[in-house]
Amino acid sequence: MSKPRILVVEDEADIRHFIRLSLEREGMAVFEAGNAMQARIDAASRQPQLVIVDLGLPDGDGKTFIRELRGWSSAPVLVLSAREHEQEKVDALDAGADDYLVKPFGVPELIARVRAQLRRASIVAGDGAAPSVIQFGQVRVDLATYEVSRAEQSVHLTPIEFRLLAALIRGHGKVITYRQLLLEVWGPGYADRPHYVRVYMTNLRQKLEDDPARPQHLITELQVGYRLAGMGRGS
Repeated sequence: MSKPRILVVEDEADIRHFIRLSLEREGMAVFEAGNAMQARIDAASRQPQLVIVDLGLPDGDGKTFIRELRGWSSAPVLVLSAREHEQEKVDALDAGADDYLVKPFGVPELIARVRAQLRRASIVAGDGAAPSVIQFGQVRVDLATYEVSRAEQSVHLTPIEFRLLAALIRGHGKVITYRQLLLEVWGPGYADRPHYVRVYMTNLRQKLEDDPARPQHLITELQVGYRLAGMGRGS
């Protein structure tokens, strides 16, 4: 089995080296770029399966690089940045990033997020779309027939609840911002009403999580959106 190819775009050499060693210990092949120009070259020539990007690059903002990359590549993008402001996270995710990890970070969390994004990419590459039947925990969802069950018991979801769940499923574990969910589930007229998402997510957790107060699958991420964790193809 070939090693996953990871491109690390970071202007601080010490941090690049630290990330490289951490990922190589996990059996990954890592390439380094210290600026956006080198990152563009490496992304095209190395064809990485995942890109780790710092937003503060010496020759441009990392979000610009992400937008350019999204024009031709579907490789997952994990942002590593010291920028903690909520709007920075939203802008990076809206630019096309899949996840956002704030510096300083722990190696176990970095590795977990990298592996999660590689799994998501593997699922997407399987057939280019979400499978018709998926499962997470005790929940089984048939996207074709709109049937949902938990612990083999049928669960009734309202049309909006089902559309919200389906949007998270199509994200394959990617962090999806409030705005993205509002546009997809409710439409353009609701893009400034994030409380809609929070209310319906609470309803979904009540129906699908073992412990709604401590969700294991319908995860709030980065204070800016949600992701679906633990998704696999249903049998």
